[in-house]
Amino acid sequence: MKIGIMGGTFDPVHIGHLLLAEFAYEDFNLDKIWFLPNANPPHKKAEHTEEALHHRIEMLRLAIKDMPYFHLCLYEAETTEHSYTYSTLEAFRRLYPEHEFYFILGADSLFTIEQWKCFEKIFPNCTILAAMRDDKDVGSMKQQIAYLEKKYDASIQLLQAPLVEISSTALRARAAKGLSTRYMVTDDVADYIKKNNLYREDLK
Repeated sequence: MKIGIMGGTFDPVHIGHLLLAEFAYEDFNLDKIWFLPNANPPHKKAEHTEEALHHRIEMLRLAIKDMPYFHLCLYEAETTEHSYTYSTLEAFRRLYPEHEFYFILGADSLFTIEQWKCFEKIFPNCTILAAMRDDKDVGSMKQQIAYLEKKYDASIQLLQAPLVEISSTALRARAAKGLSTRYMVTDDVADYIKKNNLYREDLK
């Protein structure tokens, strides 16, 4: 099977994540998209309590529940250690040798991937799908792809998806003030955030 991998903290998951996954699924004829919430990301400051992780997982579960080809994968959520992309992909190749993996990342990450831990071990274990933002120059994206493919024998494809100016950081800021997150997240996720008073600074 051809498996797309969407990693992240998903704090919270929003429609930008879902659109990117949907376009990757359709444009590259993937069989499944695995959503991979990270319990303890090395590059982001996240709330590391079990309760916070539970909420992130439940919101993700709600967001993808109606899509049969979207799958919640808890591999990185079940460890308290830092999870790194290279080690996760190496593990997936050992555990699922019958699958072909496609790792989905944003345009900005394509230009900083050489700063990732053991980044060169990522390339043999997947095809990278690099999402091209509308505000990124196509020429510079293609130049970076050519550079990485030549130097590291990488396999990288451009993923064209709509630019959605939504960030999890901005959503948390709205929720902290008691403002609505509806239309930026799925209805189920918006209801979950409101019901559980997530991110509310005044209620802590």
